[in-house]
Amino acid sequence: MKLLLKTDRYLLGRWKDALYQRIPGLEIVTFPFVGDPSDIEVVVAWEPPLGLLASMPNLKLVISTGAGVDHILKDPSYPKDVPLVRMVDPGLTQGMVEYVVMAALLCSRKMHRTFSAQARKVWEPETTPLAPDVTVGIMGMGVLGRACAGALRGMGYNVIGWSRTPKEFDDVQNFDGLDGLEKFLPRTQILVCLLPLTAETEGILGRGTFNRLPAGAAVINVGRGGHMVEDELIVALDKGKVEVAVLDVFNEEPLPVDHALWDHPRVFLTPHIASVTPPESAILTLAEAVNELRKGLPLTNLVDTTLGY
Repeated sequence: MKLLLKTDRYLLGRWKDALYQRIPGLEIVTFPFVGDPSDIEVVVAWEPPLGLLASMPNLKLVISTGAGVDHILKDPSYPKDVPLVRMVDPGLTQGMVEYVVMAALLCSRKMHRTFSAQARKVWEPETTPLAPDVTVGIMGMGVLGRACAGALRGMGYNVIGWSRTPKEFDDVQNFDGLDGLEKFLPRTQILVCLLPLTAETEGILGRGTFNRLPAGAAVINVGRGGHMVEDELIVALDKGKVEVAVLDVFNEEPLPVDHALWDHPRVFLTPHIASVTPPESAILTLAEAVNELRKGLPLTNLVDTTLGY
């Protein structure tokens, strides 16, 4: 079985080592050195170029190395008859939980004010609310959303959730659909976006959403850049409707050096590092998928390509 691997260069060696150790009998080629496309049966990839997957007539399985699959399904030529498996990995989940907890603390403890005072060399003590006095609303209550909700609740935050379709949880009140969004947003002091990027969720973090939040709310985007209408966020920040934002994903990456978000005093930026899939643990998901393919078994974590998740 021949497998094509496309990932960030700094992770390439770790991915190859993990694949060879866990999945015997593989022949691995790394992008861009594809060779004969008809030889490729499995692709493990992050952001494959448009048209690449369609050029492989014997392709049997595609596995995303990240939690989302929008980077694959944005290709209009994606062969819809080829199964697509999303990444579910404890290391990826742990990384996201750590980032979201950090971001929530930055927001609820008003650390942008403290860092501003430090830059001005001004001693400005300030009292900020404790976690039990703050409500965090999570948009996207999948694997990552539920894990973040549990960690935030463990710290004392009030946590509510929102999803496009109905979901029920014992420990988190969840709202759904457009009607539920109208009830969810006014209660949310810190908004966390962990939605998949689909046609329905693109641009969901825009003026309409910001105007429904309580004044002085915080926004944390760890979903996809396409969720955010960046110009409308800047307006909401400048008007004080949103007090602070923590952003890990952007419409254009890397973020252009002349983008206004770089210099905004109430924006924390990180370069899409909220959670990087660790090959050493993620290989279990890959090995499971390849083994299921070889044995003709139903695939775990199979994506519904019509829904995008």
